[in-house]
Parts: sequence; C-alpha cells; structure tokens
Amino acid sequence: MGILQFLFWLLSAVALTGAIMVLASKNPVHSVLWLIVVFFAISGHYVLLNAQFLAVVNLIVYAGAIMVLFLFVIMLMNLNTVIETRKNLWMKAAGIISGGILFLIMISVVRSSADMVSRTAQLKEGSIGLIETLGKVLFTQYVVPFEISSVLFLSAMVGAVVIGKKD
Repeated sequence: MGILQFLFWLLSAVALTGAIMVLASKNPVHSVLWLIVVFFAISGHYVLLNAQFLAVVNLIVYAGAIMVLFLFVIMLMNLNTVIETRKNLWMKAAGIISGGILFLIMISVVRSSADMVSRTAQLKEGSIGLIETLGKVLFTQYVVPFEISSVLFLSAMVGAVVIGKKD
C-alpha cells in the first residue's frame, strides 16, 4: 500500500470519527471542535486530489470563519440549562428506520466503488486545482468580470456601512 492510499484511509478514518463525534457529543462546543477536525480531514483530501486552492479555502472559510461564527452563537446562547424533551415513539422509530436506510445506501456505495482509491488523482499530476493556474485564468481571461465583481462588492460594503451608521 502506497503512501497516498495510507493517507487517504487515514484522513477518511479521521473524518468519519470526527463526524460521529459531532453527533455524539453532548456539549455543543465539543461538537464544533470535532467539526473543525472534519474540515481539516476534508482539506487533506483536497490536497490529495491536487486541489490546493480548495483545501486552503476550506480551511480559511469553513474551519476559520464559519466555525468562529458557530462558537460565537453557541457562547451567546444560554446552554447552561439542560432541557430534555420527551421524544415520541414514532419519532424514534422514524429515526431508526431512516438511519438503517442510510446505512444500507452507504454499504451499497462502498461495494460499488471498490476501486475508488485507484481512481483518485495522484499528487503532482495535472494542474487543474493549482492556485497558479486559477490565477492565470482569472487575471487574463476573466479580468473584466473579476474587476466588475470587486467594484460591486466594494459598493455593497459602502452601502452596508451607510445603512448601519447611526446619525
């Protein structure tokens, strides 16, 4: 087994473990921290697929900004009081049935894609996901739409400041 296959399976195990812990954690702050672990594992998969730009954007946007927002909202909510609502028997049965169906679908997907690892992109092959290629295309072929969108974002920021400013 090569190093890329080992990294793939290691990152997959980390992502699955983190996702299970997001659901199993009783403390919402711990769930958010486990979700950050999942985002790091997904970014590792992006690097293995030679999509470094997506890996960096995933880390900056999701593991950085959105998780800070989640933590901010969780800290502002009053989570000290634990209120356990009684769950209906039908809701529990529906959850068990839908979870079982999802489990069967996952098993069928894993069986149908036995050669999934051999079909993944190898590191340093091609230049589709590289930041250099994206930058060249963005600043040569799409420079006018890029500049127009930057002017629109700037005007939206100025408008938000004007609307939010108190007289």
